[in-house]
Amino acid sequence: MANENVSFVSDGLRISGFLSIPVGAKPAGGFPAIMVLHGFGSNKASNSVTRPCEILNGLGYATLAFDMRGCGESEGERGRIICLEQVSDTRNALTYLQSRSEIDPRRVGCMGTSFGAAVTIYTAGVDERVAAAISVGGWGDGEKKFRGQHPGPEAWAKFNDMLAEGKRHKEATGKSLMVSRWDIVPVPPHLRGHVNPTSHLTFPHETAQSMFDFRANEVVGKIAPRPLLLMHPAVDSVTPTQQSIDLFGHAGQPTELHLFSDADHFLLAEESKRELRVLSDWLARYFPA
Repeated sequence: MANENVSFVSDGLRISGFLSIPVGAKPAGGFPAIMVLHGFGSNKASNSVTRPCEILNGLGYATLAFDMRGCGESEGERGRIICLEQVSDTRNALTYLQSRSEIDPRRVGCMGTSFGAAVTIYTAGVDERVAAAISVGGWGDGEKKFRGQHPGPEAWAKFNDMLAEGKRHKEATGKSLMVSRWDIVPVPPHLRGHVNPTSHLTFPHETAQSMFDFRANEVVGKIAPRPLLLMHPAVDSVTPTQQSIDLFGHAGQPTELHLFSDADHFLLAEESKRELRVLSDWLARYFPA
């Protein structure tokens, strides 16, 4: 692979990326490419980005990994993670890829895990330039997702109290209330090793509100007739599995949903032959290199 540190501009901010292009003769029209989006408050160095990029590169695809604004090496307010702003960053990344002479501008797909999967689906739903979409452990309804992540009356009340306190704090002080990532998205201790150590650990309360209001379910049906792949652990201890099932219910065709009983939330962060086979077979059929 020919690897290159790149950057592009999104809403006036410099976004840092890493582009990998297959070595060899360029196909007529250019290489197909896939943008690989990182998860919640993470960055392009996380295993949930680097591992899928390695897989896709091995299958003959160019890949673009990048730090969303406020993350990693990109510009922007640190830790200010707003869903629709990440959609904007992804659309601008797509514009950048289409400007590269090595890339087929008609064949740029998008793939993400968890938060990145939700952004992938929303971006594909509102931007017809996305030729194919892959969601790994994603979600389509922020409120329902949070209800599953904060189960029971006590936990749900605590989460809503946090949102309300954030609004009061902003009105009273003009500043954002900072909240722990674990209070927004609980992750069991045995899985926290998968979280990149350089990921953000605190966020302004507006981040949680942005996620609460995010509804990829409302646009997923607009992806068809472009292909969509939904992959999810059958029992996910971070993002409720029902979220991908609901996305499938709202999607058009061709859409495939695959649930895996031998994995948890970080589905592609490590070597997994079954998941890899499903991904490579789907790509060969719907978005061949």
